[in-house]
Amino acid sequence: MKFDKMYYSIHTDRLYLRLFEKNDADKVRELCNNFNIYKSTLYLPYPYTLNDALVWMENHKKNFDEDHSYEFAITDKERGDILGAISLSNNQKFKNGEIAYWIGEEYWSKGYGTEAAKALINFAFIEKKLHKVFARYFKSNPASGRIMEKIGMKQEGLLKDQVVKDGKYEDLIYYGIINPYESDKEQT
Repeated sequence: MKFDKMYYSIHTDRLYLRLFEKNDADKVRELCNNFNIYKSTLYLPYPYTLNDALVWMENHKKNFDEDHSYEFAITDKERGDILGAISLSNNQKFKNGEIAYWIGEEYWSKGYGTEAAKALINFAFIEKKLHKVFARYFKSNPASGRIMEKIGMKQEGLLKDQVVKDGKYEDLIYYGIINPYESDKEQT
């Protein structure tokens, strides 16, 4: 993982994580306007419109500059195709952040989510010096949990009937990882 501060980007073996640009909105709409992605995410609307994409991307750079959150387009390093999105919140008071992601259905089961998540975990710990990163997923979406396990996260809890999605209660499973690069575990 290599973070480029000038371009707000992260390079991995196969991926280039970068800020979304306005001209990405149509591809984001195309990928997110998918019921299978919608049913596994907490906040994406369905149907997903071009305006949804534009509104969502509107403050990404500002959020990044203010160290509030970091939203990246997951793109193929060779072709530049958008494969999905990944983000990290930054709770500066508690030195932790939540990672969240979605991958376009046509790109599932190719390891892109795991590669992007591993890069963002390293970004969180090495660049942003967070103490902990956590994530959550619907129990009905175990593939997301497998990504969390592959990047070293451990299950920390299960919240029964925590949210309602399409009139049905969903369990949320929480995972977390503590910064392995910290030498001093005392609070600062």
